[in-house]
Amino acid sequence: MSVGKSAERRNGALSRRGFLTAAAAAPVLGAPLLGPGALSAASFGAPVSGQNAGWSRFQLGAFEITIVSDGNLTIPTDGLGANAPREAVTAFLAERFLDTETLYSHTNHVVIDTGAARVLVDVGSGDKFQTSAGRLVANLEAAQIDPASITHVALTHAHPDHVWGMMDDFGDDLRFAEAAYAINAAEFDWWMAEGRAEEVPAEMQGFVIGATNALGPIAERASMVADGAEIVSGVRMIATHGHTLGHMSVLVESEGEALLVAGDALNHAYVAFERPDWHTGFDMDKEQAVATRKRLLDMAATDRIAVAAYHFPFPGVGHVARSGEAYRFIPAQWRWGG
Repeated sequence: MSVGKSAERRNGALSRRGFLTAAAAAPVLGAPLLGPGALSAASFGAPVSGQNAGWSRFQLGAFEITIVSDGNLTIPTDGLGANAPREAVTAFLAERFLDTETLYSHTNHVVIDTGAARVLVDVGSGDKFQTSAGRLVANLEAAQIDPASITHVALTHAHPDHVWGMMDDFGDDLRFAEAAYAINAAEFDWWMAEGRAEEVPAEMQGFVIGATNALGPIAERASMVADGAEIVSGVRMIATHGHTLGHMSVLVESEGEALLVAGDALNHAYVAFERPDWHTGFDMDKEQAVATRKRLLDMAATDRIAVAAYHFPFPGVGHVARSGEAYRFIPAQWRWGG
């Protein structure tokens, strides 16, 4: 060893061997620097300095896909795992660093640009539901997508956060006035049935009235679609009933690549994958919703189909991996442009 190295050691610098020796001895020499509970999980709040990720764009075969945010919703977590012990649900969420009382839920819309058509999935909640949502049009414009350029709107179902943004803020005109609309016939008929608001529980009456107000203006122009209906070439709606009685998802295929736009059929990036058997409070037919989740997860994992879901952490796109008897959500890797 050179004189310089010897001097460094005398002055306290450690060789690799010395470092490993000291590290091994640390528990013996004294108490850890940080005891149990000294550190807690970081609390990630709103972004600073005004930054905001309102849209994200990627290529799927020959198609261009843009994920556009309508904002977020906050709802109680007591609707998650409604058929499971509350302590099990709370533990599940805590283990994944999630709030155990309030669910922070993103709202991710998908715009599919085929070159010949531009399809939007759902129309958001406008200014009629929660103040943290209603940003779809602003984020479309930020993504340089003119609302007038939307040629087709595929409606997954008629819950408030998916259809209450149908009309402009004045309630006079359709936000996407040039578009053709598609919705499952059973979905449309259920919400629009005469006297429905009087038949449902009190907490659902506002949902029914809101759905009627949203769907009424498109009644004469909407296509009533069934399983497998093609919206435009490469874009078709598939039956994924359970969350609502006529819930539909959208399957996009181009040049051998596929994306399943699941809507609310997969409604939580952890619960839906790891505990697909757990019921969700807003699912109208809970057992059907479980069967649908399992079918979609199996299909996506087997066929390696990418998935995009409405309430996943933005931008909500990724893959399905098998994990024992259940699954895991693997977010797609972010890639910088340029």
